[in-house]
Amino acid sequence: MNPFIKHSVRFILFVLLQGLVFGQLEIDFGIQIMLYPLYILFLPLEMGIIWVMLLSFLMGISIDYFMNTFGLHASASVLVAYLRPELLKLFSPRDGYESYTEGNIRQMGYTWFISVFGIIVVIHHLYFFLLEHFKLTELLYIFRQTSLSALLTLTIAILSQILFFKTKKIT
Repeated sequence: MNPFIKHSVRFILFVLLQGLVFGQLEIDFGIQIMLYPLYILFLPLEMGIIWVMLLSFLMGISIDYFMNTFGLHASASVLVAYLRPELLKLFSPRDGYESYTEGNIRQMGYTWFISVFGIIVVIHHLYFFLLEHFKLTELLYIFRQTSLSALLTLTIAILSQILFFKTKKIT
């Protein structure tokens, strides 16, 4: 499949899933499932930072439109996109990323995915909730909300990849 079409379909799918499904769920303790940072990780590993940040901004602002959050998702997405190259360098496989096209669990493995996406989700959620509440008096609530939301988001991301990504057949 053409990479442009594949990433365009993913973009639309993540925006609709976040805006119409996960954004409408009300879970106790302020838990919010934000699966769309997975799109940022799925972008091609060799893609330049400017393009990643631009696509992340468009993803975030589209979700802000659905959720009426006035730029919170856009700013959190751009922050994660900015930090993505450093995280990829930090967790780079010994042979590099030459033989990999994107950062999904089937190509990179569970350990890599949980480490990289776990850090991305924690940074994204912490930044998002800090901006959303913007009160130091609610710091413990923000940390609880971040940790529970990040844990649930990571779990759903792993499950979705197990269900929807094909395993590579060894020939």
